[in-house]
Amino acid sequence: MLLRHIRYFKAVVDHGGFTRAAQMLHVSQPALSQQIKELEESLGAQLLDRTGRQVRPTDAGAVYLRYAGHVLEQLDEAARAVRDVEDLSTGSLRLGVTPSVAAYLVGPLLQRFRSAYPGITLSIRVAAQEEEIEPALRNGELDLGIGFGDLPAEDIEATLLHKERLTLLVGRGHPLTSKAAVTAAEVAALPLALLDTSFSTRRIVDGYFRSRRLRPTVAVEANSLLALMQVIRHTGLATILPENIADAELATVRFRPELELRRAALLQRRGAYRSAAARAFVAIVHEVTQAFADGR
Repeated sequence: MLLRHIRYFKAVVDHGGFTRAAQMLHVSQPALSQQIKELEESLGAQLLDRTGRQVRPTDAGAVYLRYAGHVLEQLDEAARAVRDVEDLSTGSLRLGVTPSVAAYLVGPLLQRFRSAYPGITLSIRVAAQEEEIEPALRNGELDLGIGFGDLPAEDIEATLLHKERLTLLVGRGHPLTSKAAVTAAEVAALPLALLDTSFSTRRIVDGYFRSRRLRPTVAVEANSLLALMQVIRHTGLATILPENIADAELATVRFRPELELRRAALLQRRGAYRSAAARAFVAIVHEVTQAFADGR
């Protein structure tokens, strides 16, 4: 039995005969009759009463049509759903990001994406540690990730988005805002509020000072980027974070020599299926991050 048999049977019932049904289906009447005969033989029951002027379903045909009609409706809905997904009127996307990326990039990304594709549902997972993103991509828990692509695993594809610069971040009223730059020794002598060592940012900062035989003055450690930013806004402490995090209440101060730039990257499982929503999101990611690369 084929789906075609069911559609032909329903057409004959809907049009009350073979002639009009054949015209609507653009097939010959003998071919249509043959298809209905094959359906009846496969079910072992007569589905149509052909004795009157109008063809009507038998009791068996009426029962079969009730169930088959529901199946056809669901199949039509499924086809529409596929088209909706492909034209991005509906769908879903699961995104994993690092805390620093969440702080400055997620907002602009979602503003653009939601404006263009309001029917797409997004699930955003902020990874407590960057190392959580790759396993989640590998296990199919995430569709895309944004992290740092310096040493991705072989099965993870990393596409460079922009280079992230770590800088000194202080409140707008901090005395250092009047300086163009500070030295590593000056920064080490400042009372600092830093992310704890579970964050890659902190490990980079510690390595920077260690390579210069300096020990930073850590007054506050935090395991939350949000909490750390609140500390900087409401105290005289300074921190070291990506410069893109700066806002109306936070200012950046360059220090020399600078920390090595980090490669912010789009992460995907190599060879994984790319939904229409994922492809559209990737395009917007590149558009938005180009603004950072251009310094806008």
